[in-house]
Amino acid sequence: MDNKINIFGITKKDLENYFESINEKKFKATQVYEWLYEKRESNPDNWSNIKKEIRDKIKSDFSFNEIELVKEENTEDASKYLFKLSDNEYVESVLMRHDYGNSVCVSSEIGCNMACSFCESGRLKKVRGLHAYEIVEQILKIEELIKERVSSVVVMGIGEPFDNFDEVMNFIKIINDPKGLAIGARHITVSTCGIIPKIKEFSSIPLQVNLAISLHAPTNELRNKLMPINKAYSLDMLIPSIKEYIDKTNRRVTIEYLLLQNVNDTDKCAHDLAKLIRGLNVYVNLIPYNETSHIEYKRSPKKNVDNFYNILVNEKINVTVRRPFGRQISAACGQLRSKEQ
Repeated sequence: MDNKINIFGITKKDLENYFESINEKKFKATQVYEWLYEKRESNPDNWSNIKKEIRDKIKSDFSFNEIELVKEENTEDASKYLFKLSDNEYVESVLMRHDYGNSVCVSSEIGCNMACSFCESGRLKKVRGLHAYEIVEQILKIEELIKERVSSVVVMGIGEPFDNFDEVMNFIKIINDPKGLAIGARHITVSTCGIIPKIKEFSSIPLQVNLAISLHAPTNELRNKLMPINKAYSLDMLIPSIKEYIDKTNRRVTIEYLLLQNVNDTDKCAHDLAKLIRGLNVYVNLIPYNETSHIEYKRSPKKNVDNFYNILVNEKINVTVRRPFGRQISAACGQLRSKEQ
């Protein structure tokens, strides 16, 4: 692999510092960003408003290698893409088409160490975190393929984003930059299974990015079975950390709750969840499960989903049910990659 920093993984601020370090004006960073992200021209030879010696210097100091699309699966409302990286590892992204625009779910790691029992990604252990450019390029490649703009991004694909914190934060700075992909902070959501020190660190970042917590169980006993992370950061620690985050940022938090038949979709679970989060500025996103051949969990039937939803509504909890996307494709997180592996 090339040891140079990839041009798509450098923030505009770091690029300004680079130009100053070679005794050039820092506005050159804006010009480079305009070529990369507004004009989508990644060949420095074509950057006509930057003099040749600077372009040659950039070519010698940065790499321009790109991730490669190897497989694509499509339905009417969703597309799934499998990308090959420069070290021959694979990662996947999902495009979801909404009436309000295109949303992309990006991966942040190759594999995942969180080992949630319902998750396809966790069956394949973490190889490494993705570099910021490898996350940025997931969006660039998809925009190139669909010839449309991506208007919102969720970091909820393969991997635990807070287990690759610095690269994910650089990725967010690049896509949020007005000269980068210009995706508004409120249209960017990062999901974590509950790494509390990083939730605290995330609350100090001066961007209005959304936080989602993958909760999936309302008691420690059940969550310990589903999500090993709970043994390190139990609900008794996680709920106060969510409250602290909300108090500090004044931002509403999304509670992600995947419904698994006869596991966490009972009336008791719904009442326990309402009790657990009552008084917090959160809303619950109930998620229909995408079944996979490797894992025994089943999707909750519609009557269970409706019942769970109605209990939360009656308990005065803000709740939505996520529209299922891509059931006809390898929709489960990590499914396309594990097939390829």
